[in-house]
Amino acid sequence: METMDIAIWTIRQRKGRAKPYELRWKVGTEPKSKSFLTRALADVFRADLLKAAKKGEPFDTVTGLPVSRTKTEKAALSWYDFCRKYVRMRWKAAAAKTRESIVDSLTVATFAMRGDAASGLSKKDIRGAMQWALIPHQEDETPPPRLDYAVRLLQKGTLKVRDLADPIVARKVCEELTLTRDGKRAAADTTARRRRGLNTALEYAIDLGELTENPLKRIKQKKTARDNTVDRRCVVNPTQARELLVSLSYVGSWHRGRGRRLVAFFATLYFAGLRPAEAIGLRETDCHLPETGWGMLTLEVTRPSSGKQWTDNGTVHDERGLKQREEREVRPVPIPPELVRILRAHLEEFGTAPDGRLFRNERGGVLGASTYSRAWEEARYFALSPQQVNSPLAGKPYDLRHAALSTWLNGGVDATLVAERAGNSVEVLLKRYARCLDGRQEESNRKIEAALYT
Repeated sequence: METMDIAIWTIRQRKGRAKPYELRWKVGTEPKSKSFLTRALADVFRADLLKAAKKGEPFDTVTGLPVSRTKTEKAALSWYDFCRKYVRMRWKAAAAKTRESIVDSLTVATFAMRGDAASGLSKKDIRGAMQWALIPHQEDETPPPRLDYAVRLLQKGTLKVRDLADPIVARKVCEELTLTRDGKRAAADTTARRRRGLNTALEYAIDLGELTENPLKRIKQKKTARDNTVDRRCVVNPTQARELLVSLSYVGSWHRGRGRRLVAFFATLYFAGLRPAEAIGLRETDCHLPETGWGMLTLEVTRPSSGKQWTDNGTVHDERGLKQREEREVRPVPIPPELVRILRAHLEEFGTAPDGRLFRNERGGVLGASTYSRAWEEARYFALSPQQVNSPLAGKPYDLRHAALSTWLNGGVDATLVAERAGNSVEVLLKRYARCLDGRQEESNRKIEAALYT
């Protein structure tokens, strides 16, 4: 129903509210109100209503808006609905880790996109509700009782996507991206990842017509230097690496072979420079293991670990192609005779899983990160001195890959070849392992001295 009977009152401030500035007006007999983060925004909205009333434009009694704005207002997406729409668009083509990252970015942004209805929800409640609501396969399910109240409040209690055009709103969102769950400053990599995820989502909002420009581009934040270089203290030398592999044999009982079945797994990380997810996906058909000489691993599949809710098959591990490569593209990795012997011995003693995988847990399932990490921690106590155990030396299984690449580079292997075998770009390789190249400074000094005095 439309009417020309309009009364518009002044703006009032309500302290303690998420959006403290409220404009009230009446359309016919229907009282209306709208809250804003700033007085300036409230003034602009009030001016628009006054302008429409002076022009004699009828107002809609349901929305309380001039007829010219009614369709626009009805079409505006709430932040909650936009997040669901965006995740469903991205879900099918995204890897499990990417899905998890997308949901994290949107969830953290939601902390700053609460309206009055959801202002009483804690961040813990919002995180649980959003993680449940954004998973597409749960679309037709009802929320679990512990999340039902929070989901219902978010459905009706988030700001509109277009509210991000307000710099104050956008800045609050950006601030949330920099915080951990306990309110401390997050690592620079975490903040950057979240901002990348949100940036892509807001580009989609522009495609939908909810925003005219990406508000993140106007928010300049202090840049924090990100140190992605490998800590040389975590890199083991060849002797230490072999001692760690031997010590794995003493982890667990000999009969069950908990540690012995992992020796070859960790050996591929050190001698071939594989990522753990690549080693987990390694199959017998991927291995060329001659009786003498060098062998070859042809990598095609990786099994990164993620939560069951992020994978299509409902398991912890997502089966994907190789990192930073086209689908079905393979990566050949030559392996030294020592690793060939270790892998041949592993196959002879433990065989393979039904699908041909070399490495599996004691029940035959996919080897989990928690399983091999526990064994590695125990092996460190056997192989290292108490002082070394308390140091970063080989603190994580991934440090074996760091040690492998550092050893190759220090041995004088061309960086292009190392990058090719490791599945990295040359730029990333040299940037990450710059601190681990021992002896290069003295060699460079000798070359400079020779040039100066010849």
